[in-house]
Amino acid sequence: MPELPEVETTRRGLAPWLEGQRIEGLVVRQRQLRWPIPRELPRRLAGQTVTALDRRGKYLLMRTGAGTALMHLGMSGSMRILPASTTPGRHDHFDLVLDSGRCVRFTDPRRFGALLWTARDPLRHPLLATLGPEPLGPGFDGAYLWQRARRRRVAIKPLLMNAAVVVGIGNIYASEALFRAGIDPRRAAGRLSRTAMTRLTAAVREVLSEAVALGGTTLRDFHDGHGEPGYFSRQLRVYDRTGEPCRHCGTPVRHLVQGQRSTWFCPSCQR
Repeated sequence: MPELPEVETTRRGLAPWLEGQRIEGLVVRQRQLRWPIPRELPRRLAGQTVTALDRRGKYLLMRTGAGTALMHLGMSGSMRILPASTTPGRHDHFDLVLDSGRCVRFTDPRRFGALLWTARDPLRHPLLATLGPEPLGPGFDGAYLWQRARRRRVAIKPLLMNAAVVVGIGNIYASEALFRAGIDPRRAAGRLSRTAMTRLTAAVREVLSEAVALGGTTLRDFHDGHGEPGYFSRQLRVYDRTGEPCRHCGTPVRHLVQGQRSTWFCPSCQR
C-alpha cells in the first residue's frame, strides 16, 4: 500500500505538470472506487485552474478557486502524466484532462483509491480533521510522542501507525524506523522514555526522508507520476526479511503479527 513517501513522491512528480494548468475536463470511466466519485465533479472541475497540489497524510489535495479535490491512491493506485489521447487500460478509472494536451490518469486494479471534493477548507473535511501531525513537520518530536504515549499499554508499533497520533507512517516505515532506533516493536508505548521517543522520532524522519529521496518503496506495483518505480526497497533492513541475517549483527530477522499486520525486527538489536 502506498505510504507517505510514495504519496509525496507522486505529489512532487505531478505538481510541475498540474500547478497553474487549466482543467479541460474530468473523464470518469469507473465511479465506484472506495467512495463513489461525485457525479457533479466533472462539471465543477471543468475550466478551473489548479492553484496548488498539496499533501496531508496519504491524501493529495488539488486546490482550485472553486474548491479542493481530495485524492487517495488506495492500496494499488498510481497517477501518471500521459498524452490525453493515450488509449486507457482496463484499470484506468479517470483522467484529469489539462489544457496542455496531457492528462493525469488514475490507475487502480483494486479500486480502493478515491476522488472526492470539498468547497470548504479541506483540512476540516471528516477524512482529514482528526489526523495527527505530519512526521516530517515541526509538530512531531520526542516530547510530543512521549506525551501521546503516556499511560498507554498499546505496543509502540501500532501506536506509530495510528493516524490520529501521527499521519503517514505505514507498516514498512514503522518497522524500519523501530529498527534504526533500536526499539522492540512489542514494547509498551507508555513505558518508553523521552530519550527513546526522541531517538524514535529522529529515526522516523530519517527513514521517511531517505524514502522520499529514493522515490518510495516498490514492493508490488507502486510507480510515481512518470511511471518510474521507487528504489527504497534496496535500503530495507528488516521489512519482509524473515530469517535473513540482520544487516547489523547477523541475527536472523524475526516476524510476528501485531494488530493483524506483519512486523519484522531483530531480536538482538531491538530492545
